[in-house]
Amino acid sequence: MMEFRATGLSASGATTKKLIAFAYNIEEFQVSSGPSWISSDKYYVKAKVEDSVVEQLQKLPDLRQDDQIRLMVQSLLVDRFNLKVSHGTKELPIYALVIAKNGPKLQESKPGDTSPNAVKGPEGHGRAAMARRGGSRLTDRGASMAAVAEQLSRLLGRRVVDRTGLKAKYTFTLEYSDDEARATTYKASEGTNPGVDNGPPPDSSGPSIFTALQEQLGLKLEPTKGPVEVLVIDHIEKPSEN
Repeated sequence: MMEFRATGLSASGATTKKLIAFAYNIEEFQVSSGPSWISSDKYYVKAKVEDSVVEQLQKLPDLRQDDQIRLMVQSLLVDRFNLKVSHGTKELPIYALVIAKNGPKLQESKPGDTSPNAVKGPEGHGRAAMARRGGSRLTDRGASMAAVAEQLSRLLGRRVVDRTGLKAKYTFTLEYSDDEARATTYKASEGTNPGVDNGPPPDSSGPSIFTALQEQLGLKLEPTKGPVEVLVIDHIEKPSEN
């Protein structure tokens, strides 16, 4: 669990890799190299922003506040973990989001079609996610295929690129097995090649995210390789005790 606001950052059970990904506004699969403990050791973090700085941050738009908090977490990582990083690009396994054999099953959004209570995506589309026992539901309103690919990247722990050729914005609901999504993320982090042939486990209460995309949206994820921007860990040390 991670929570951040103008007053600081709170994290419980966070791995170092997750903290690094948050600080640099990337996904965990983009963090490259480093010792194995950055993915296994978990920390409780309580980082407080000085009162004088909080007042300044609260005057900024939300996205600017986020950027400033991330910079502060970068400084924290340098100070406590002696972190040194560099930026690069690697050829890695990715997924291509394409149209399935029988064509897309998507409803084009109307102008301004967004849920007032939904979380707003980077393009202003409305996104609502609900997890329940054995499964999850993702509802998107006014989302481009590029935005859908970005969401799938977060869910699967692997870069997803849009190759559908679809230019409109869409409203849809996707229901899939949450357990299967977690298992897929684990497989991706281990460097294997999960795909549509990896069916859900016997006790799963719903379709895998791969099957759900095909059956419900008429879209398909094809395993391939491509360039991925990565953050390379050049040096890191375990933090000293408080």
